[in-house]
Amino acid sequence: MPEIRNYTLNFGPQHPSAHGVLRLVLEMDGEVIERADPHIGLLHRGTEKLAESKPYNQSIGYMDRLDYVSMMCNEHGYVRAIEKLLGVEAPVRAQYIRTLFDEITRILNHLMWLGAHGLDIGAMSIFLYCFREREDLLDCYEAVSGARLHATYYRPGGVYRDLPDRMPQYQGSSKWHSAKTIAKRNDARQGSLLDFIDDFADRFPAHVDEYETLLTDNRIWKQRTVGIGVVSPERALQLGFTGPMLRGSGVEWDLRKKQPYAAYGEVDFDIPVGVNGDCYDRYLVRMEEMRQSNRIIKQCVQWLRDNPGPVAIDDHKVMPPRRAAVKDDMESLIHHFKLFTEGYCTPPGEVYAAVEAPKGEFGCYIVSDGANKPYRLKVRAPGFPHLAALDEMSRGHMLADVVAIIGTLDIVFGEIDR
Repeated sequence: MPEIRNYTLNFGPQHPSAHGVLRLVLEMDGEVIERADPHIGLLHRGTEKLAESKPYNQSIGYMDRLDYVSMMCNEHGYVRAIEKLLGVEAPVRAQYIRTLFDEITRILNHLMWLGAHGLDIGAMSIFLYCFREREDLLDCYEAVSGARLHATYYRPGGVYRDLPDRMPQYQGSSKWHSAKTIAKRNDARQGSLLDFIDDFADRFPAHVDEYETLLTDNRIWKQRTVGIGVVSPERALQLGFTGPMLRGSGVEWDLRKKQPYAAYGEVDFDIPVGVNGDCYDRYLVRMEEMRQSNRIIKQCVQWLRDNPGPVAIDDHKVMPPRRAAVKDDMESLIHHFKLFTEGYCTPPGEVYAAVEAPKGEFGCYIVSDGANKPYRLKVRAPGFPHLAALDEMSRGHMLADVVAIIGTLDIVFGEIDR
């Protein structure tokens, strides 16, 4: 029998389960992990320093790119911090629109996590199922902002524009899809964006049932996740866990309930929590979160149908004037150019604002010296403390379990190596 020796193994960034730029240096005893050392610095994009070099409103789009599957939630954290500095508050309708799109973003994030996590540990079909639903939600992004990923839709004082009355439709036929298929795809697109979202919210619970049928009681799935990467509730708090990582360990902490913002104080939903703190519990928490997000979406759609109103404050130093006004009125034109070139100056001071992003607490700490750009910006990214705990979660597990643990962390390196 060959002798088993200790050796050091590079896991990533070329490994398909490292998801891009994660490099782990693993110290192995045969197939068992003795130490896992995450190396970051392979992406470093300098987002915080870039944001300190340009006016506040020109950095909203950078927030999208931090966690590029939780786009509008990142914008929300940054925009809330600016609003705190300015002392302004978005209209109620804008708050409901933000709540609606935060939850659409949460489902988008969890679908991407579920598809990639499933693929990592051997479930192929789930990846295709998840992307089927993501397409509909990305169409909602495109309808309000013109972009499928990096929306820049939230603005200090409100949102870019109200929800459109008409949903874009698929055109004609192609070599990929028949006219009949395209007509079927357009069935739900005959009305407004709210009609389309409402139709999606009616269909979505059955799709979550499909995912659970594939995975929840699947013997192989449970063998790969039950008892893997266990973190106790006390240790989860000490490590700085937030979001599903913390709730999976049994700690009922959710900023939407504990420190309500936007319209979360007005909607009804539950906080799912785990029992054992393992990969399987964190999977169950995220699955239930998608159902709860769907509940919130239904409530927001109904409220937005019943309550028309402004979606931005009427202050042209912060929000741009309407396009029609810019064409006719010289003062509005000056406000428009001044806002998009110089921006606005905030009072001196420091603020911290956080949102319950899909991966955990996403916060922005801004120090202002009274200029039109932040003196300092620090992003509190949820993934950073989770990655820091990877060594502790991996020790004593097999090499294949590292893949399951990375998947359960829901890592996106844009926000970690920022």
